[in-house]
Amino acid sequence: MLSHANLWLGAVSVAGYLRLSPEDRTLCVLPFSFDYGQNQLFSTWFAGGCAVPLDYLTPRDVMKAVDRRGITTLAGVPPLWVQLTELDWPAATAAKLKRLTNSGGALTRPLVAKLRALFPQADLYPMYGLTEAFRSTYLPPALVASHPDSMGTAIPFAEILVVRPDGSLTDDEEPGELVHCGPLVAQGYWRDAARTAERFRPAPPASRYGGLAVWSGDTVRRDEEGLLYFVGRDDAMIKSAGNRISPTEIEEAAAAVEGVAEAVALGVKDERLGQAVLLLLRAGDEAVKPQVEARLKAELPNFMQPREIIVLAGFPRNPNGKIDRVALAREHAA
Repeated sequence: MLSHANLWLGAVSVAGYLRLSPEDRTLCVLPFSFDYGQNQLFSTWFAGGCAVPLDYLTPRDVMKAVDRRGITTLAGVPPLWVQLTELDWPAATAAKLKRLTNSGGALTRPLVAKLRALFPQADLYPMYGLTEAFRSTYLPPALVASHPDSMGTAIPFAEILVVRPDGSLTDDEEPGELVHCGPLVAQGYWRDAARTAERFRPAPPASRYGGLAVWSGDTVRRDEEGLLYFVGRDDAMIKSAGNRISPTEIEEAAAAVEGVAEAVALGVKDERLGQAVLLLLRAGDEAVKPQVEARLKAELPNFMQPREIIVLAGFPRNPNGKIDRVALAREHAA
């Protein structure tokens, strides 16, 4: 549940750090039922810009709309960026984009490199958000090249703490739970008091805002420069032979191999290990499997090696354009 103040302040925050202006034209390709999609509309309006809705059928429709509508701002999720980088963009069309924003999943290093090469004039804003607090952090474009794996720092009007299980603040480089405090925190879950009590809890003692905060369940770390890095999500961790494995680490290593468009790591039942790693690749050729295996063996410890690698022509998507991990797990990891 969101208040009018939540929505208004979210628009003010994003319009500010994206430096939106009345001259900007945002192509709205994300559903307005998606908090990220909704804010692309409100933040553009707050800045006095023009929002152009597009119910696209193929990624090429997005490219055509950028050209025809003179789009300056494009908000997307990683699967959409992957598809857009696979297109042959005319230089004049690509040059119209001034800023690219990403949320709904982390950008891999190879994808960042492709976006920078394809849209060299555009500012790239990697962002991290929670449905329960709309948006939490962003990485300024000037830091993308030097810190491509970072989630950045808190957006305006958000307070982001990294805490231990007892609620105390972690030290630099010490993993802890991300807790979002401040006026962007939602009001709770609609008619679900149990889930609300579980996720919305009193802010840690160190919070300057107090009140209720969102305890995300995401494990992150903060470096000595104050930049945040995603470690993993508690409910997504693969538990194998007593080890807690972050799927993200495996997926990023696999996606760095030429020919791999996207990767998903899942935990599957294993009588000896408890869970084993199943790695799904979206690629056009089975020949990438040996290359991925070699890459993973060189970069990751033995306990993180997949038991099996499956190459698929495509991944299912949810209505927000993200990879539907539940559907993949139901089909391949049941």
